[in-house]
Amino acid sequence: MPSQSTHLLDSLDSTLTAWLAERDVPKFRGKQIRNWLFEKRAADWQAMTNLPQALRDQLTAELPLWTSSVAKHTKAEDGTEKLLLSLADGGQIECVLLRDKVRRTICISTQVGCGMGCVFCASGLDGVDRNLTTGEIIEQILLLQNLLAKEERLSHIVVMGMGEPLANLDGLLPALEEAHREDGLGISARRITISTVGLPASIDRLAKHKRTYRLAISLHAPNDELRNKLVPVNDKIGLDAILDAADRYFDVSGRRLTYEYVLLHDLNDQDEHARELADRLSGREALLNVIPYNPVAGLPYETPTLARQHAFRDILEQAGIRVQFRHRKGNRIDAACGQLRRSQQEVFALE
Repeated sequence: MPSQSTHLLDSLDSTLTAWLAERDVPKFRGKQIRNWLFEKRAADWQAMTNLPQALRDQLTAELPLWTSSVAKHTKAEDGTEKLLLSLADGGQIECVLLRDKVRRTICISTQVGCGMGCVFCASGLDGVDRNLTTGEIIEQILLLQNLLAKEERLSHIVVMGMGEPLANLDGLLPALEEAHREDGLGISARRITISTVGLPASIDRLAKHKRTYRLAISLHAPNDELRNKLVPVNDKIGLDAILDAADRYFDVSGRRLTYEYVLLHDLNDQDEHARELADRLSGREALLNVIPYNPVAGLPYETPTLARQHAFRDILEQAGIRVQFRHRKGNRIDAACGQLRRSQQEVFALE
């Protein structure tokens, strides 16, 4: 994977401390800068008005605050907003802001592309280019937070954007730590969810981390034969190993797991699939989140009929499975991961 130059936000405190010390600037300026970035939502160095003008000019000249540019900013009637970001090396990623009553949730990416190969997903159609750095992940969080009105507060983070988060824990965990810190965004670990196709060794590593974030595991099939077709990486892992690792994570964290299941017309939406899925999840403290497929241009998969969705849900509920069907938000703005990036034949920067 291509190497990346250092991002200020890769290690904000240490980079600022060293930079300020070299220029004999008092240490407290570092705290002021942190406050401007995370609490006051500064868009650039010049907005940090309690810093001396000369210092702001020097920071502007020597320390780039952002390394990406907004290639496209789309909005939906339901309040969903999506950013397509162009990175310094030419790659592109997507991130989303979702509004739901009082909740303000952001969905962030961890990789350029994805290497898991889910056949129905736009993110992985071109494979994975590289991991994002910690700074590039934090940058998404801050840029999305800056879309909020003054009276709005970021409440939840879901790591469900482009890429497999557990394949980039080295970049992701420090970024989430910044989001959790009281002098960061102050977001509780229970309001941060990491989504994965299921990498048992990485799930176990996450279980040993000091923060017990919520975990969402994308199943998409109730058996290995079907899952191998839909999620090719499963051929080297298997559902039993994934569910065993998930059980270990629950034992350590005490946090109820979420299992994700994208419902695909005539592929994994039949009665027998629902019954087998119910057997898999029976006895587990879990929520099953069923997501009717959001069609992707160029892919042959379709959304199940409403009648089929209802039948699938009825079987699960009768089996005692706690289930919810996710309402699709932002589908008019290509809000599914990877769709906006692929839809841009020619991308124009915002004015």
